[in-house]
Amino acid sequence: MAHNKLSNIINDINTLLLPIACFGCNVRLSRGEKHLCTVCRHQLPLTEYTFNDENPVDRIFYGRINIKQANSFLFFSDVGIVKNLIHHLKYKNQEQIGAFLGDWFGHIIKENNHLKNIDYVIPVPLHKKKLKKRGYNQTSLFAQKLAYHIDSTYNDKLLIKTANTKTQTKKSRLGRWQDNRSLYEVTNGKLLENKKILLVDDVITTGATMELCATVIKNIPGTIVFIASMAVVE
Repeated sequence: MAHNKLSNIINDINTLLLPIACFGCNVRLSRGEKHLCTVCRHQLPLTEYTFNDENPVDRIFYGRINIKQANSFLFFSDVGIVKNLIHHLKYKNQEQIGAFLGDWFGHIIKENNHLKNIDYVIPVPLHKKKLKKRGYNQTSLFAQKLAYHIDSTYNDKLLIKTANTKTQTKKSRLGRWQDNRSLYEVTNGKLLENKKILLVDDVITTGATMELCATVIKNIPGTIVFIASMAVVE
């Protein structure tokens, strides 16, 4: 943890001493610009999906898990602004990007009737070893901002990851599948009974992680699960 604190201090010093660059294209930001320059903001590939109508993110989970609705804020591709943002968020100690995106998306969805009375907003958890190494869950601030805007309760203690996924890479496909069934666990099932949950992640690729997490939550009687992410792979 001392290393993480030192990294944060160094990052704060660098922010003061060096020109603040756009996380999308690396140009110097002008006065009033934050995180992204005006050009990159306008080029950001918003999905413009809503929680009102069926969308391609919903269809990822058809026949796999009975969720209520799914949505993503941005399109993710192998190159471009969104990839740069997520890379800085996850690997360059730029946790504030999550809050920036969560605020933006939160403003868009806060009046949505389908998200009224969401009881808990829960981020997809990291394993404790990865959390210790990175120093933060990259999805936390994004999820906290969504909870704030939809007037819900953020809780990152109700769902935990019980195994470090990297340790499973050499196992057989069957072995991984058997382990995956208990890869995530709910810590307090009683608290989630008959509750509406918004499950949040950074990027949806195949939907496998969200499916595992949602399945564990759906095992609790009466739960209704919504899904949201920063981005979805096109």
